[in-house]
Amino acid sequence: MTMMMNSTTKHLLHCTLLITVIVTFEVFSGGIKINENSFTIVDPWTEYGQLATVLLYLLRFLTFLTLPQVLFNFCGLVFYNAFPEKVVLKGSPLLAPFICIRVVTRGDFADLVKTNVLRNMNTCLDTGLENFLIEVVTDKAVNLAQHRRIREIVVPKDYKTRTGALFKSRALQYCLEDNVNVLNDNDWIVHLDEETLLTENSVRGIINFVLDGKHPFGQGLITYANENVVNWLTTLADSFRVSDDMGKLRLQFKLFHKPLFSWKGSYVVTQVGAERSVSFDNGIDGSVAEDCFFAMRAFSQGFTFNFIEGEMYEKSPFTLLDFLQQRKRWLQGILLVVHSKMIPFKHKLLLGISVYSWVTMPLSTSNIIFAGLYPIPCPNLVDFVCAFIAAVNIYMYVFGVIKSFSLYRFGLLKFLACVLGAVCTIPVNVVIENVAVIWGLVGKKHKFYVVQKDVRVLETV
Repeated sequence: MTMMMNSTTKHLLHCTLLITVIVTFEVFSGGIKINENSFTIVDPWTEYGQLATVLLYLLRFLTFLTLPQVLFNFCGLVFYNAFPEKVVLKGSPLLAPFICIRVVTRGDFADLVKTNVLRNMNTCLDTGLENFLIEVVTDKAVNLAQHRRIREIVVPKDYKTRTGALFKSRALQYCLEDNVNVLNDNDWIVHLDEETLLTENSVRGIINFVLDGKHPFGQGLITYANENVVNWLTTLADSFRVSDDMGKLRLQFKLFHKPLFSWKGSYVVTQVGAERSVSFDNGIDGSVAEDCFFAMRAFSQGFTFNFIEGEMYEKSPFTLLDFLQQRKRWLQGILLVVHSKMIPFKHKLLLGISVYSWVTMPLSTSNIIFAGLYPIPCPNLVDFVCAFIAAVNIYMYVFGVIKSFSLYRFGLLKFLACVLGAVCTIPVNVVIENVAVIWGLVGKKHKFYVVQKDVRVLETV
């Protein structure tokens, strides 16, 4: 029966499951009160005192900081088909403009880079793409094999940008220098991390995007449960990010064509002229979360964005420490973007609300404990919205697994175990995110931690 389901049926089933999770959560948490008498009414002002009551209400209302992104995720997951059919080319790949697939690396995982360059090149050729080049930009030479479709660029140690950009920003800016760049302004760049794998579906989606040519920037879905899963805990935790791509990211690009909540640093497609206009030379503050800073600058300059159909593959961090370090860097980098005077306030408003919902996560988490120990009466709407936020966030983990893991590959029992496992990782993920927030706020800000990426290194240790 599952084999016969088309994408519309899958989408309707997913929407039904989402609404069921929300309604169930609303009823059991008191967001929807079926029996008013079943909930204890206390007068917190006399029971807990004025200061404690004010603090309890403040903690409750902190939850609302996540509401904008929760609404975007809900609408994105419901309004657009969450299980689109295979991407169909809208034009011949032979007519596509020139595409440069650019991979930035420190050069620490040379074997991984070599393997993935060959895999990605073959994927492009299998899809019928002819007019392309794969560029590897590295701090240390990885000594790629000579090939007419491969170019290795080693960033000189003494290279400095005008504003003193560091890390990945510095390498990306070096590629745009006149004496290094070999692309025309009408060509396109597909930015990948060194572990990112193209799929034929994503290549077809990119071809359609560049043939359309209406928007100079685009991004698509990345999934993390492909081929061999290295760390089940981090992979299941990353199922949230898959839902985030299909919800918030897709809605902001398809409906508004703006990076209202920013974007990711991989599966980034840019037109060369637009990328050079925005630039990666954004100083030290724009070097920790260079992808976010770039998106916000492009947004403030009036450039438009679109969502690209087709998914790419990546691996989740291999260890919990790497997972923690990754989240810490993201938080620190996004805070630097939000506080930067280079980005106008109106363009970073939603991003600012989003990152501060993350910063205040330790307080929001404590609300779970305090709400049980010290219940406070709230207007029905407040209870409803709080339960809605919690239900959607829990469902994000469930949907991420459904989207990432193949029922045919794993079988029904293992598939259901993965769904249950994702829900069970939520407490662990909450703890890690809280530690990342505290560490991110007190730790050194201008640091770029690179996680372990080569599975073979783990296997030989």
